[in-house]
Amino acid sequence: MKRKHIAGVAGLVAVATLLAGCGSGDSGAGEGGKTAAGPEQIVFWGWAKGTKEVVDAFNTSHTDIQVKFEEIPSGNAGGYAKFSNAVKAGNAPDLMSVEYPQVPDFVTQGALQDITAETADVKSKYPAGVFQLVELGGKTWSLPLDAAPQVFIYRKDLFEKNKIDVPKTWDDFRAAAEKVKKADSEARIGSFFPDDPNLLATFAWQAGGRWFNSDGGAWKVSIDDEPTKKVAAYWEDLIKEDLVKVQPTLSQEWIASLAKDQVWGYLGANWSAGMIKSNNAPQSGKWTVAPAPNWGTPASGMFGGTTFAVSKGSKHVKAAVEAAKWFTGSPESWKARLGSGTSSAFPAIADLVPVASQSFDTAFYGGQDIYQVFRESYDTIQPGWTWGPSMVQVLTSFKDKLGQVSTGATTVPDILTQVQAETVNEIKGRGLSVAS
Repeated sequence: MKRKHIAGVAGLVAVATLLAGCGSGDSGAGEGGKTAAGPEQIVFWGWAKGTKEVVDAFNTSHTDIQVKFEEIPSGNAGGYAKFSNAVKAGNAPDLMSVEYPQVPDFVTQGALQDITAETADVKSKYPAGVFQLVELGGKTWSLPLDAAPQVFIYRKDLFEKNKIDVPKTWDDFRAAAEKVKKADSEARIGSFFPDDPNLLATFAWQAGGRWFNSDGGAWKVSIDDEPTKKVAAYWEDLIKEDLVKVQPTLSQEWIASLAKDQVWGYLGANWSAGMIKSNNAPQSGKWTVAPAPNWGTPASGMFGGTTFAVSKGSKHVKAAVEAAKWFTGSPESWKARLGSGTSSAFPAIADLVPVASQSFDTAFYGGQDIYQVFRESYDTIQPGWTWGPSMVQVLTSFKDKLGQVSTGATTVPDILTQVQAETVNEIKGRGLSVAS
């Protein structure tokens, strides 16, 4: 989020701040480190790969604070609903994993604690474009863990065997998709995931789309802007021409397609490298990583990415933030996370990238320096993207409709118009202003 956007949403946060002031408990109570009863204890909810190893490392190396980790379903698989209900019931965890898109949503619900003062000492470690994704109304609401630049992970052996060049542009990708289908009628270059609209948002971000902005204290909604229409038409064409498989994301169906050499590539983000590795051990040495195709100029959006937020009403704000700082900013934390072998997260703090690249075993990728590819993609992330105040609704609206694309009941471009209208109504229904 660019700095000029922040002032415009200050008024939007005011209502949430007033509501949050009614939260239960004194957010400062119980702080101050080790007590007479022993270490200060905080509760942390999350789901990211390698998190348990990080918490174990933290607890081993700290005596004043101890973290009780509770693994919950990923956010859109029920984790966010669980968190929202816990906040309302007054029994939320002190620290919670919140992906970038959901930060504004929880802020406007009054669910998060303002941690501006507690994070001022580490703000300068982050690229401004990343840190501004956790700022609203001039305040900081969570602490970034990682960034998630787009990449294309593909079967190098199959591409080389069939003399298919790795696509650099989206035109190249379509041409390569035709060649894959011609080489093997059962195979496709990749998949369209109707149950994962986050990926559609990433493609729109890369293309220069701007789904949300602020204008004089009101939200401007542009989910059906021209760059996004271009992306929607592109994927509608690939689906219509049967050049990609339409599959649920990370499903057994999709995993089986990889194992049977029926899907030769995956358009995702850096974290996808760990996921591919975990699910396809017999294919070690056959996969490689490249920048995602672009529209003519190197560019990337962010597909995912995790932050750590403190719930409103926590009695352990300072301790929770201290734990979050260690989780996000210590070399020991990144060694523990990536040493687990399941995570290929990319640090939002650029100084930690060398630690990350040395901690991830790249044997599965033939020893390729995949973190160099991540870094190059990270450097091309398009500036100016802003997440809106109702992303849970937005993503749910998309998910409800995208499942009908493969049957021909609707099209990806038509869905944009529908979600645009539903989002405007949702934001107005929350008592927030929407610019025309």
